[in-house]
Amino acid sequence: MAQTQPHEHLTAVQQFLQQLQNSICSSLERADGKAQFVEDAWQRAEGGGGKSRVLTGGAVFEQAGVNYSHVFGANMPASATAHRPELAGRSFNACGVSLVIHPNNPYVPTTHANVRFFIAEKEGEAPVWWFGGGFDLTPFYPFEEDVVHWHQTAKAAVDPFGEQYYPAYKKWCDDYFYLKHRNETRGVGGLFFDDLNQPGFDTSFALMRSVGEAFIPAYLPIVEKRKVTPFGERERQFQLYRRGRYVEFNLVYDRGTLFGLQSGGRTESILMSMPPLVRWQYGYQPETGSAEAQLYQRYLKPQDWLKLEP
Repeated sequence: MAQTQPHEHLTAVQQFLQQLQNSICSSLERADGKAQFVEDAWQRAEGGGGKSRVLTGGAVFEQAGVNYSHVFGANMPASATAHRPELAGRSFNACGVSLVIHPNNPYVPTTHANVRFFIAEKEGEAPVWWFGGGFDLTPFYPFEEDVVHWHQTAKAAVDPFGEQYYPAYKKWCDDYFYLKHRNETRGVGGLFFDDLNQPGFDTSFALMRSVGEAFIPAYLPIVEKRKVTPFGERERQFQLYRRGRYVEFNLVYDRGTLFGLQSGGRTESILMSMPPLVRWQYGYQPETGSAEAQLYQRYLKPQDWLKLEP
């Protein structure tokens, strides 16, 4: 585990994250063309705070949330130490940008992205720090060319740091965003990484920045291509049904949600990821040969979207 004196770097990471929040919000507002983000600044009693920005009722986006937070405290929450028990009892600093976008049109995919930085400290021991993040795509009526574009952009974001990163982080994403109780992936994946510190601070920070800055080029071309696709009540009802999977994952598995709730974070900001409208249907089965069936048969299973040579 890399060790350094990381507090001199914390300010630089925070500055980048706040700039990233600004640029993503501006890009999404331009793409929507109607609604704007409303900022809600908040403070956390135990230490820290953040800026939640939410756009609702847009021409393109039914709801989009882009959060920046920096929280700190005397003890790492259980969700953060479950897979890193050696960090129990350490104080922590955590900052990040997290976003979830729920579009109006069922042909425009839902998406999530997150980049973050942690420092865990204990008196008499060297600080431990790491970066994490990634982005993933959840289409309801997928187009293979969109999925390929998404993964090409993801690969291009991490390839400059080494050819090992895309296949490793792509697999990590497939494994992480998996609903075990449904035996299906949440969507078509992307990138997911955590505990990044081995290349040293500068390279780790640069990789995290590259992932954060790749989100808009990965997502907006898909939005522009699909946002005017005609749809009817059938597609809308299927969209609302599939949004239920998003809720299930976030409440049952998502470490970020658990970390936020366990660390006394702001509940409204943490649950901003939830869709504004959603439905469940008992025993739903897609019609054989339908576009809905295609999602299950073709897309909700890990696969090599770029057809890379072994």
